[in-house]
Amino acid sequence: MKDYTFAYGSGNVCIPLDEQQVSAVLSGNEVPPVADVRAALWESLDTPIEQAPLRDCVRPGDRVALIVSDMSRFWMRQDLVIPHLVSYLLDECALPAENLTVIVANGTHTGGDEKELRTLVTDAVFDRVRVVNHDFRADDLVTLGTTSFGTVVSVNRIAAEADLCVCLGAATFHIMAGFGGGRKSILPGISGEATIRSNHALSLDPNELRSNPLIGNGRTLDNPLNLDMIEAAGMMKKLFMVNLVMNADSKLCAIFSGHYVRSWERACREVERVYQVPVKEKADVIIASCGGYPRDMSLYQGTKSIDNVESALKPGGTLILVIEARDGGGPAEYFGWSRNLQDGSLEKRLREAFTVAGYIFFLNCEQAGRYRIMLLSSIDPAETAPMGIESYSDVSALLAHADLDGKRILVIPKAGSVVPVVQEGEK
Repeated sequence: MKDYTFAYGSGNVCIPLDEQQVSAVLSGNEVPPVADVRAALWESLDTPIEQAPLRDCVRPGDRVALIVSDMSRFWMRQDLVIPHLVSYLLDECALPAENLTVIVANGTHTGGDEKELRTLVTDAVFDRVRVVNHDFRADDLVTLGTTSFGTVVSVNRIAAEADLCVCLGAATFHIMAGFGGGRKSILPGISGEATIRSNHALSLDPNELRSNPLIGNGRTLDNPLNLDMIEAAGMMKKLFMVNLVMNADSKLCAIFSGHYVRSWERACREVERVYQVPVKEKADVIIASCGGYPRDMSLYQGTKSIDNVESALKPGGTLILVIEARDGGGPAEYFGWSRNLQDGSLEKRLREAFTVAGYIFFLNCEQAGRYRIMLLSSIDPAETAPMGIESYSDVSALLAHADLDGKRILVIPKAGSVVPVVQEGEK
């Protein structure tokens, strides 16, 4: 037996396994972090992809909105990038501080207080320029138009009226949109509730209660969510994207700036190179950790790890997810959808009042129907039982029920940054 260590919240847990049963330990591809963030960022801004250098996009008197991600994306450590980006805009582009507003792209999340904003953008930036939370229910949103998918695009007024929007985000695999980052700074980032709901409802198959087969991790070409998001972003007056890519250790390893679609697509290709790891065959059992806090702050956030690794699990196999989930399900409504699941009204409510949390709840139920999901977690087992998901707070109790004898096990310590790909011709 050998102890395998997994990140759990702010600490670690050890799970003893028979080494002979462990077919591989996937730790992600070795990609060195950026040595000098300021130098790498400024080079990216001066040599962007299919767009003029940022300094040439800022004209005297311009009002500029810098759109950044909220605390749920703090793993991308944009606090190490924002000060240099603000310095470039104010010092290199000679933009007056009063002409720059930093907007936190909360989507449907509740904006944080001053302490949280200072953590996101740093004290130096908070004290130098205006920093505001986007409110998806604000009464002064600006409607830009309607996409070909029927989504009426309403966005933050400050961003809509700015002469230039600089969007900072991180590209990563996303179960609904294919990849995160890029155009998501606009939709859902700074969009209104109805806009977000209309877009995200495309996650459902229009004809039956199941996920739309056109969506999925890494899928963008014919993904209606992605295409709808791109159309929405294209309605903005003027965009300049800054796309970050993190390595498996959640350290910045690449920056691609420029055109709102082309620079993001280049970042997506880098994400594939960094995160995708070949495996010879699918496993009977996968034991994975989200990578600790904040990636495992809730089941809602931690589900990204399930999405990443399920491609390497045999149908009917077992997924053991190490996830502290100190915030439980995440949004208060997440486990509230259990009532609709149990009384048979889940489809009706999802179609009439679609929310991301509701869809993620439904997706987790779908996944639990395809294979066994066992959590090592602080979540009350009674909360996940209606979903078909088992939750254990004790390693020994989990292993006693896991039935691992004779099974081939794949160990993934940082599942938030690893996407196994079964080699062609293998099973």
